[in-house]
Amino acid sequence: QLQLVESGGGLVQPGGSLRLSCAASGFTLDYHAIGWFRQAPGKEREAVSCISTSGDRTNYGDSVKGRFTISRDNAKNTVYLQLNSLKPQATAVYYCAAGYVLEGRSDDCPHEIHYWSEGTQVTVSS
Repeated sequence: QLQLVESGGGLVQPGGSLRLSCAASGFTLDYHAIGWFRQAPGKEREAVSCISTSGDRTNYGDSVKGRFTISRDNAKNTVYLQLNSLKPQATAVYYCAAGYVLEGRSDDCPHEIHYWSEGTQVTVSS
């Protein structure tokens, strides 16, 4: 089965950290840009961070810049999102997605998305 499988979500106290992993099964991530997205209750899905195919370029949403770090290990066919200094407003379901960057775009995010994960819950609470 071709899929993206997430792990690492859970409950964490404010100021704490989590590391999310997204592993591809049945296909290679080498040719795909990767994006992390999240959706909080009552809000629309938003892009959190993106990374280019080789991992040499990254992009972050303003709300997480300086606190989250995206990375990838193509040898392991896996992408990661390190969440540091977590705030309660970071509570959401987090998704990873793999796809191609459209010509003319420079944000390194997947626009033509081929695969979505099923999401993992991150809850930041005391």
